[in-house]
Amino acid sequence: MDNAVSAERYPLWKRACPGLNDIGFIRLGMLRCISLVDSGRHFLQAAEEVHEEQCPLSTYFKSLKSPRRVRMLEAVEQQSYDIYSETLSSHGIDYLKSFPELNDYTVLAADGHFIDHACHTEKGRNGKVYAAGFIYTLNLRNGLLRPFSLITNGTRRHQEIPVLRDELKRENRTKNSTQKCLYVYDKAVTDYAFWNNQIEHGNLMISVLKENSVATFVESIHFDTSHELNTGIESYSTYEN
Repeated sequence: MDNAVSAERYPLWKRACPGLNDIGFIRLGMLRCISLVDSGRHFLQAAEEVHEEQCPLSTYFKSLKSPRRVRMLEAVEQQSYDIYSETLSSHGIDYLKSFPELNDYTVLAADGHFIDHACHTEKGRNGKVYAAGFIYTLNLRNGLLRPFSLITNGTRRHQEIPVLRDELKRENRTKNSTQKCLYVYDKAVTDYAFWNNQIEHGNLMISVLKENSVATFVESIHFDTSHELNTGIESYSTYEN
């Protein structure tokens, strides 16, 4: 929290809340994630009985809808991710060290994950509710998982790929183009025109070929079949679409 506060000159999300301060809010959120409960009300009951954490029902649920709390969590998450990344790096954790060609890249496995909507999710204009979902990324260099972008909170149906594109475009406006990122995604993300445009922003993608795609063989590339890193690889070739 201190790192998040000091990272901004005047953080607009910083506020004293005697009823449920931000540290307490974060703690409750972490307990909610690791608790085997069926709903928010069930969680508050378990938090009081098991963890001796008391929070008025109305205070808890109102805090979940607070835009300020969202901004606070985003700031804390960023600082937490940076701290853990530095800690893992200082301990020599690098699961990609056998691939020096990737030293200049951040390699992220990404995918959308949906869960049942909350019991009391407000219905959309069509009177329906849907599964809630996020896109998450797993850093393949250090194993850290983090949220990448909200897909939907369950009030409306939304596909993850348009959300992914919008988030990448948003990040491109602030990131340094020399920062290279390789995204590992399923074949639903395949869009040659979009990813070709992303090259100038340092974003690359690796995936599997769609069933209806037609790729033209260009040439075979020699590789060391005896090297342990190439175990199970049958061929290495260049194709073009």
